[in-house]
Amino acid sequence: MPNKRKLSKQERRHYYEQMLRRYTKQRHRNAAAAPGCQQMIFVLDHLKAGFNVAKIFRSGESFGVHEIHLIDIPPFDPAPSKGAFRKVPARFHENFDSCYEELIERGYQFFTLEPGCNETLNATELPEKSAFVMGHEEHGISFDRSQYAIQCLSIPQFGQTESLNVSIAASIVMYEYSRQFP
Repeated sequence: MPNKRKLSKQERRHYYEQMLRRYTKQRHRNAAAAPGCQQMIFVLDHLKAGFNVAKIFRSGESFGVHEIHLIDIPPFDPAPSKGAFRKVPARFHENFDSCYEELIERGYQFFTLEPGCNETLNATELPEKSAFVMGHEEHGISFDRSQYAIQCLSIPQFGQTESLNVSIAASIVMYEYSRQFP
């Protein structure tokens, strides 16, 4: 959304309607998306429906992500994905349980990325069928990790900032997975 001046209510509604049309069109096209060449899957758990979701699709397409699962994420503007939303298969879930059950049944091992975890991404030997859960930008994951078989990983950081932008963190994970499975 343009931010040079404050938009009127009518302009905001018009922008939202345009975004919703783009989302609906791209979501319809997404039904024909072929899985990426890698076996990694990303699970976006209650992320804000803003810029980051589309950026994760863009990086996912670049790194050959197999699928991206969206947990209770409202419509988002697909424009920042530069067309990747129609190329990377998206699976939509109302809650984490249904996603978890589906991917466990398919043989996936789950990982969350959170600051402060004892194990680091770069020191972990990832299985080929890895599912990476990315939590909400402010609130983290929406579930109690102890109720699931999920390994917690962190991305090594050396500055004072405690976390990374979720789309940047997802891209780092995609790179590390691709490094381990060229």
